[in-house]
Amino acid sequence: MRHAWVMKLKPGNEAIYKRKHDEIWPEMLDLMARSGTSNFSIYRYGLLLFAYQELEKPPMPGAPIDAIVWKWWEMMAPYMETNADFSPWQEPLEEMFHAD
Repeated sequence: MRHAWVMKLKPGNEAIYKRKHDEIWPEMLDLMARSGTSNFSIYRYGLLLFAYQELEKPPMPGAPIDAIVWKWWEMMAPYMETNADFSPWQEPLEEMFHAD
């Protein structure tokens, strides 16, 4: 399963956002592997972030967010636009074309 979404940085936080991801916690990488993520990329265009993820299977509807993800989101909240609960503001993207 492939999916993509956009998020937004707060102005002036481009470098720290990149540094935090260059130093991503091993627990996050382990969680991604355990959850079936085979590819996860984030690209930046100005303050707009484009995230792309490939999963072995879709997440279970209504499945709780892992505590390590909540901890990561809370740590990243000062640098990006978030919802009231510190989860990143996200807008899903429609796939318009794909070729293997």
